[in-house]
Amino acid sequence: MKGLIFDIKRFAIHDGPGIRTTLFFKGCPLHCAWCHNPEGISKRLELMLFPARCAAECRACVKAAPKGAISKSGGRIAIDTSFRDAGGMARAADACLYDALRLVGRSVSVGDLVAEVEKDRAFYETSGGGVTFSGGEPLLQPRFLSELADALRACGLRTALDTSGLAEWESLERAARKVDLVLYDLKLMDDAGHKEYTGVSNRAILENLRRLSTLGRAIRVRIPLIHGVNDGPENIRRTAEFLKPLANIERVSVLPYHKGGRAKAEGIGKGAAFREFTAPSPAAVDAVLAELARHGLSAGKGA
Repeated sequence: MKGLIFDIKRFAIHDGPGIRTTLFFKGCPLHCAWCHNPEGISKRLELMLFPARCAAECRACVKAAPKGAISKSGGRIAIDTSFRDAGGMARAADACLYDALRLVGRSVSVGDLVAEVEKDRAFYETSGGGVTFSGGEPLLQPRFLSELADALRACGLRTALDTSGLAEWESLERAARKVDLVLYDLKLMDDAGHKEYTGVSNRAILENLRRLSTLGRAIRVRIPLIHGVNDGPENIRRTAEFLKPLANIERVSVLPYHKGGRAKAEGIGKGAAFREFTAPSPAAVDAVLAELARHGLSAGKGA
C-alpha cells in the first residue's frame, strides 16, 4: 500500500517530545489563511518554483513540460496551476539545472518510510523521541496511516499524530489508539470565525476532541496564535473553558504566528490566497498563557 507525502523532516524537535522524524502527508480539509505548509493542502502533486535560484533564460523546464504548462513571461518563469500531468511535472523538475523547480509530493510505501525513519533510531532512543505523522492532514489517508503506525509500533518506535481534528471519528479513533501521543490543533472557538479563516466549521473538530479525551491517550493541544484573529481575551477564555473539563490534556502549546508559508504559497502559484497577518506581541502571548494557567491548564510557548 502506498501513500502521498510531501516532505520528511529529520531531527525535528518541535513535533513532540525528543528528537523526531516528521512525515508530512499531502492533503488537508482546511484552508487556513495563514497556513505555514500551503504545499500540503492539495491532494495532488504540485510544482514549486524558487525564483531566486531560477535562470529563466535557460527555459529548460519550459521545453520539458507539456506545451503551455510552464511559460516565460516578463523575464520570469510562470507555472499554470491547473497543470495536472504528473509525468510532465516530474520531467520539468528533472530538467531544471539550478534546483529551482521541485515536485511537491511523492508516492511512498510503508516499507519505504520504515526504512527511512529507522536510520535515526539511536537518536529516538537517547532522547525519548520517535516519529510524528503531520501534514497536511494524515487522517485523509486513513488506511495508509493505520498500516504505517502498525509497522512502526512493531519496530518498537514511538509515534505521534499531528491533526487538525477534522476527520471521521472512526478514523481519528483508530489512529489515536495506535499512537502514543496526539497533537491536536485548536484555532478558534467561534464557528463563524473558524469558517472565515479556515474555510470549514469547527463543530466536528470540537466534538472529536471531546471524544478523543475519553480514550486515555496523551493529548497536547496546539494553538496557532494570530494577532487580531484568535488572540483576543474572549476566544482565549472560551478555549480555556472548553479544555478545562477534558481528560488527558497534558499540555496546551501556544505557537505565535510566523510568515514562513508566504514564500511557499507564492512558489506553488497560490500567493494571492495567502493573507498577511502579524504575530502577537510578547505581552499578548504572556497574557494568553496566564489565562490558560488561571483555568488550571499546563501551558507554554512553543511545541
